[in-house]
Amino acid sequence: MSAALLSISGLTRRFGGLVAVDSVALEVRPGEIVGLLGPNGSGKTTVLNLISGALKSDTGSIQLRGRPLEKLPAFRIAREGVARTFQLVRVLGSMTCKENVIAGLAFGAKSRWGREADLAAHELLARVGLVTRAHVMTSELTYIDQKRLELARALAMQPELLLLDEWLAGLNPTELRDGIELIRSLRAEGRTILMVEHVMDAIRSLCDRCYVMNAGKKIAEGTPKEVLADPEVIRAYLGDADA
Repeated sequence: MSAALLSISGLTRRFGGLVAVDSVALEVRPGEIVGLLGPNGSGKTTVLNLISGALKSDTGSIQLRGRPLEKLPAFRIAREGVARTFQLVRVLGSMTCKENVIAGLAFGAKSRWGREADLAAHELLARVGLVTRAHVMTSELTYIDQKRLELARALAMQPELLLLDEWLAGLNPTELRDGIELIRSLRAEGRTILMVEHVMDAIRSLCDRCYVMNAGKKIAEGTPKEVLADPEVIRAYLGDADA
């Protein structure tokens, strides 16, 4: 078994009296797709925010290939090899699709500029199905195309670890099928992905392993089949009356 790419232990984050993330531990090995599941408000996005540096932990350790991340600012974490998408899509609205991707190329693990960046942006837009929209302003994109663009910008940063925060949410059945295939193809290229997701068809078809959170705590881990059959997970999603 390969050593973990991402190792988290004792991760805790409080907001006043609310413990949003409570001593969480998890790991992701190279080449895996790992799901981070749980009902709304369970702390999943907060975990991604802590990994990416958008928030700082109160206690705990976050390591990428043994390198500590928890004290680094977000831009340094990006340089170390972590990129993400957001639950609420964040594209640069005053720029074209190509310019958005070039921004990722400039600030990733290895900065690329000029003609090299132009060629790389073209390849990445083609990778997510947006090559014909390279010069379109992002404000003109559909919701799914904004998601595709945000993914291309994240990939432009050449991440060792890609964090996807409900990237498949809000898609129609055809878009969902295409999105699942795109994520599957990223894993085939050797990408390592930690994904927060509510779409169970995607979890079952994509994830090697899953962690489940509820009220800030990790309550289960295992294969998708194992965790989705866990009585505590069922209670967390449905409540005691339906479990």
